[in-house]
Amino acid sequence: MKILKSKYYLIIAIVGLTSCSKPNPIEVSPELFHKSVDKVMDIQIHDIFSPPVASRIFAYPNIAAYEILAQKSSKLQTLVGTINELKPIPKVDSTQQVNLELSALIAHMEVSKKLIFSEEKMEVLQDSLYKVWEQVNEDEFNVSKAYAFDVVEHIKQYMDADNYNQTRTMPKFTVDIDDQTRWQPTPPSYMDGIEPHWNKIRPFLLDSAQQFKPEPHPEFSLKEGTLFHKELMEVYDVSKAITKDGDESEEIAIARFWDCNPFVSVTRGHFMFATKKISPGAHWIGIAKIASRKTNSNLEETVNTYTKTSLAIADAFISCWDEKYRSNLVRPETLINQTLDPDWLPILQTPPFPEYTSGHSVVSGAASVVLTGLFGDDFYFDDDTEIPFGLPVRSFNSFYDASAEAALSRLYGGIHYRAAIDNGLDQGKQLGHFVAKKLEL
Repeated sequence: MKILKSKYYLIIAIVGLTSCSKPNPIEVSPELFHKSVDKVMDIQIHDIFSPPVASRIFAYPNIAAYEILAQKSSKLQTLVGTINELKPIPKVDSTQQVNLELSALIAHMEVSKKLIFSEEKMEVLQDSLYKVWEQVNEDEFNVSKAYAFDVVEHIKQYMDADNYNQTRTMPKFTVDIDDQTRWQPTPPSYMDGIEPHWNKIRPFLLDSAQQFKPEPHPEFSLKEGTLFHKELMEVYDVSKAITKDGDESEEIAIARFWDCNPFVSVTRGHFMFATKKISPGAHWIGIAKIASRKTNSNLEETVNTYTKTSLAIADAFISCWDEKYRSNLVRPETLINQTLDPDWLPILQTPPFPEYTSGHSVVSGAASVVLTGLFGDDFYFDDDTEIPFGLPVRSFNSFYDASAEAALSRLYGGIHYRAAIDNGLDQGKQLGHFVAKKLEL
C-alpha cells in the first residue's frame, strides 16, 4: 500500500512539474514597437532618404502591423475598403496558437527591411529579439513568425503596385535657367530637384494627388508694392532682424528646431559632406510616439496612432509635391541673391525642390489634425524629438500649436514666402480633415 501511494504521489509530482514548465506566452509591449519605429527612423537618417520617400517607408510597415491586429480587435477596424486598392491580408489559422501582437511586430520589422537600404541594421534588432522569443516560447514564436511572413508578402505585393518603382526610372526635372520665376538649384550643393514625379505615387486615402490643390501663389513680380515683392522683402527683412543679435533669438531657435532637412551639406575647404537629420514626417512620427507614451497607450492604440498618422503624412507629401512641381516657383534665396544681396544666406539651408507650397506646413497641418482626432484638443506635450541633434525640448499646448510653429519656422529659416506657409498649412489641414473623416476619428 505504501508503494502504491508513493507511485501515486510521484505521478502527481511529474504532472505538476510538466504543467509548471509549460512555456509562457510571448509578451509584446508598446515599447518594443516604439523601438522598431525608432530603428526605422535611425536607418532613414543613415541612408539619407528624401522626405517623400521617408513617408512611404513609415506607412507600409504600420499598415502591416495594423491589419494583423485588426483581425481580432474590437477597436481597430480593417483598412480594407478605406485605403486605396488594399485587399484583405491572409487570415490567421485558428488551429494554430498565433500570437497576433508578436506577428504584428515581426511584420513591421520585415516590411521595413524591404523599404530601406541598410537592412543589416534592422537585423541587429531582429536577431536580438528573436533569440529571446525563441527561448521564451519557441513554438509560439515560429508559428507567429510564419504568419507574419505571409502578411509581409501580401503587403509587399500591395506596395509594389504603388508606382514607386516606375518613378525611379522617370526623367530628372528640367530646370529652365532663362525663366526668373522658376525654381533654380540652390547652394551649396546645387542638387537636382528631388522626386519630381511623386504625384504619380498611388495615394492611400486621397482620390488623387490634385484633390487638395491650394490656391495659386501671388503673381510673380519684382515691382515694389506688389504682393509677391512684399513677401520677398518679408523674408529678407525678417532674417536681418532676427540675426542682428547673433544666433540667440527665439526665432532662430524655432527655425533650427523644425529644420528637418536630410540634405544639409557642409563645406570645409575642398571637402563637402552631409549632416544627417530627420525629415518633417519623421518629426511628426516622433510626436506620435510622445503622445502614445504620455497616454500609456497599449500596443493596439500605439499601432493605431502610428498607422493613421503615417497615412496622413504620406498623402500630404503626395499632395504637396504635386503642387511644388506644377507651380515650380523660385526660392527666396535665389531671388534675394540676384536682386537684393548677393551675400545673403538663409538661416536654414534651402532644400532641393521648388518653393510652393511649404512641405513642412502641409505635413504638419495634416498630422496635427489626425493627432488631434486621436488625442483631443489642448493636448500639452514636451517635444524632445530633436534632442539627438543637439536641440533642446520645446513644449506645446496642442498639436495645432506645434503645426503653426513648424509652418512659421520656414519664414524664420528664410526658405519660404508667407503664402507657401499659410496656404500650405491650410492645404494640410484640409487634407487632414479628409483623412480623419475617412478613418472615422
